[in-house]
Amino acid sequence: MSEGASMMMDSSENGTDLSQDDNGTIIEETPEEMILSRQTSVNLVPFIGQRFISQDAAYEFYCSFAKQCGFSIRRHRTRGKDGVGRGVTRRDFTCHRGGYPQTKPSEDGKMQRNRKSSRCGCQAYMRIVRRADFEISEWRVTGFNNVHNHELLKLNEVCLLPAYSAMTPDDKARICMFAKAGMSVRQMLRLMELEKGVKLGCLPFTEIDVRNLLQSFRNVNRDYDAIDLIGMCKKLKDENPEFQYDFKIDAHNRLEHIAWSYASSIEMYESFGDAVVFDTTHHLDSCDMLLGTWTGIDNHGTSCFFGFVLLRDENMQSFCWALERFVCFMKGKAPLTILTDQNMWLKEAIAMEMPNTKHAICIWHILAKFSDWFATQLGSHYDDWKAQFYRLYSLDSVDDFESGWKEMVIKYQLHENKHITSLYALRTFWALPFLKRCFFAGLMSTSQSEPTNAVVQRILSAQSQLHNFIEKVAEIVEFNDRSGGTKQKMQQKIFLKTGSPMEARAAKILTPFAFGKLQEELVLAPQYATHLIDEGCFQVKHHSQIDDVYKVFWDPGQQHISCSCQLFEFSGILCRHILRVLSTNNCFEIPEQYLPIRWRNLISPSTNFSRHSSRDQSYKIQILESMTTTLITEAIEMEQLDFACDRIKGVLSDIKEIPGSTHDIPFNCTSDSLIIPDMEDTDGLVQSFTMGNAHESISLGKLKEKRPRDGVDRKRRHFSGPCYDQFGQDTSDCPIIGSDHLSDDTLGYI
Repeated sequence: MSEGASMMMDSSENGTDLSQDDNGTIIEETPEEMILSRQTSVNLVPFIGQRFISQDAAYEFYCSFAKQCGFSIRRHRTRGKDGVGRGVTRRDFTCHRGGYPQTKPSEDGKMQRNRKSSRCGCQAYMRIVRRADFEISEWRVTGFNNVHNHELLKLNEVCLLPAYSAMTPDDKARICMFAKAGMSVRQMLRLMELEKGVKLGCLPFTEIDVRNLLQSFRNVNRDYDAIDLIGMCKKLKDENPEFQYDFKIDAHNRLEHIAWSYASSIEMYESFGDAVVFDTTHHLDSCDMLLGTWTGIDNHGTSCFFGFVLLRDENMQSFCWALERFVCFMKGKAPLTILTDQNMWLKEAIAMEMPNTKHAICIWHILAKFSDWFATQLGSHYDDWKAQFYRLYSLDSVDDFESGWKEMVIKYQLHENKHITSLYALRTFWALPFLKRCFFAGLMSTSQSEPTNAVVQRILSAQSQLHNFIEKVAEIVEFNDRSGGTKQKMQQKIFLKTGSPMEARAAKILTPFAFGKLQEELVLAPQYATHLIDEGCFQVKHHSQIDDVYKVFWDPGQQHISCSCQLFEFSGILCRHILRVLSTNNCFEIPEQYLPIRWRNLISPSTNFSRHSSRDQSYKIQILESMTTTLITEAIEMEQLDFACDRIKGVLSDIKEIPGSTHDIPFNCTSDSLIIPDMEDTDGLVQSFTMGNAHESISLGKLKEKRPRDGVDRKRRHFSGPCYDQFGQDTSDCPIIGSDHLSDDTLGYI
C-alpha cells in the first residue's frame, strides 16, 4: 500500500465532530472556518463540507483526485431514485477495486467460469448528500476515506484504466477525419502522439478503443446525417402541409442549421404563445449540434412544445437565424415575453429579431451557478448571503431592490466581485421588481421547468437513432400532449373553500389549474384589512405583518382595478389584495376582463374546429363562448330560463335568414362529452358544472348529500342542452333546433 496515498482525516487532530450514518460509518463534521481555508487552498484533496452544484461536478472532482493518486472510481450506492419522491438524496463514489466479485449461476444452472477480478474490498470512498436551499439543490461531502488495501498505479499506468481511456469530442472528430482520409488505426495513433507531444503508447486510449469507436460509427461520413434530417422533414411536410421546417447549408455544403415545428405545435402557439421559454442549454452529441427548444404552458398548466432547432455554432448569427425562422413558422407572431439562459449572444439576437418582446433570464440558471461563484469567497456566510439575495429577488418595489442591493454589497464586501457586477448590470432581465409588469404565465417557477426538462431528456435519449430523430421527437411531443390531457381529466373535481360567490363563478369559468391559483389568493384574502386613503385608492395591510402593505386602485365605473404587487400583470391571476378590496366593497363577481381567456376552459387548439378558423375568428368565438356561459349562469340565477330560450331562438332564426351564411364546420357531439362532473365544497355542497371541453356548458347547481365512496356506481348526469352554432354545428341539421316545437322540456332544463 502506497504510504503517500494512505490518508484518513482524524477527528482528534483536526478538531472535527464525528457522527454515524445509517450504516454505522463514521462521518466527520468540519467547522465552517476549516471549509473556507481548504476551499482557498490549491490542494485538490476532498474534505468534509465541500460543496458541489451537482453529482456530476462531484464525480469529476473526485475522478481528478483519484487519477493523481493512481486509482479510478465508480458510482456505488445511492439513496432514493430519480423521478421518485425527492429523487436521489445521497451518492457514494468508491475505488474501482472496492467490493468483491460475485459468482452468479448461469441460466442452465451451471456455474460460470472463475474469471479474475480486480476487486479486493478496498474501503476508499467519498460520500455526497443533497441539500436544497431556495429550490436550488447543492451537494456536500459528508464522508471521505482515502486508505487503500492495494498498490496504487503510477502516472503512466493509471491513464490506461478504463475510466481514463475515454476520448474527448475533439479526439473523436480527429479520428473521424483521419478515417475519411483512409489512414490506418496505427497511423492515427502515431500522428496523435506527435500532435499531443506524448511518448509512444502514452495516449489516454489504446488501439482497441479506436477500433471500437470506428465500429460504432454507423457511417464515418457525417454528411449522411444531414441528408437524413432534411429527408425526414420533407417526408413530414408531404404528409402534413402544416408542418414547417427550414435549414441552412454552409460554404462547404454541410448542414449548418435546421429548425422545425409540428402542426400541433403551431396550433398551440396560436392560443398560448404569449410567454415562451427558449432553452439552448442542451447538446445533441450524435451530430455535434446545439439543441434549442421553444416551450410554453397551456391553460391547464401543462408544458407544450412550440418548435425545435439544431445549430452548428453558438453565436449571434446562429441565434438570429433561429429566432427569425421561429417567428416565420408562427405566421409572424412574436411572443410577448421570452425566457432564456444567461447568454450574451442570445440577448443581442432577441433584441434584434424580437424588438417588441420582453426578454428575461431564467433565475434557476443563475442560482445554479452560485456555488461556484460565491461559496469560496463568502465561506461560512454563503448561506446567509444567498437567503438575502433571494429576498431581494422576490421584492415588489424597484426602490427597495436598489437600496437592498447596495446594503448587501457593502455587508458582504462584494464590490470587486465580477459576478455581482454582472448580475447588477443585468438586473432588469432577472429581478422580479423589474419584470412583474410583464406577463410570464408562471414560467419563471422552477416547478414548471422540471416537467419540461424531463421531456427534453427523453428527446436527447432519442438521438442514438438519428435517421428518424425528428419522428421520434414528434412521438415524444404527442405523448406529452396526451399525458397533459389525461392530467386535465384527473383535475376536474374542484372543492370550494370560501363560500364566496366570486369563487363559485371563477370555478365555472377557469380551468382547474388557473382556479387553483386564484383559490389560493381567495383563501388568504381575509387576512388583510382595507382602508380607503383617497378616492379610488385603498391601502391593504396584513393583520400581523407590518411590512406587508400594498395599494389597490379601483374605478368601479370603468371596472378597472390594479394592485402595486402586480400579480395579475405577471401571471394573469388576481392577487389577494384586489380580492379583499372587492369583497369588502360588496362586489360579488370578478369583472369579466380579470378572468382572462387564456386561463379559461375553452376549445382546445387541437380540435377540428380550430384548424379551419383564423386567429381573428378564434378570438371572436372565445368571446361568444364566454357570453354564452354568462347567459346560462345569469338565466339560472335570475330564474329567467324561458326568457333566455325565447331570445336564443330569435337570434338563431335571424342567423339562418342571413344570405350566404354557411355551416361547413363539422362538429360531432357525443353524449359522453356532455357529462357533468361534480364539484364539492368542504361542507358537502355539490354543484354541477363543466371542467372539460368547451362544448360542455354549465347546469343548475343543486344541493345534495355527499355520497360515500363505497364502490357503488354513481348516477351519471347528462347535460342535454343545445350545442348548436356556438361550437360550429350546422343548426339546420340539429334535431333539436331544427324542430318547430322547441320548448323548455326539449332543452332539458329543470
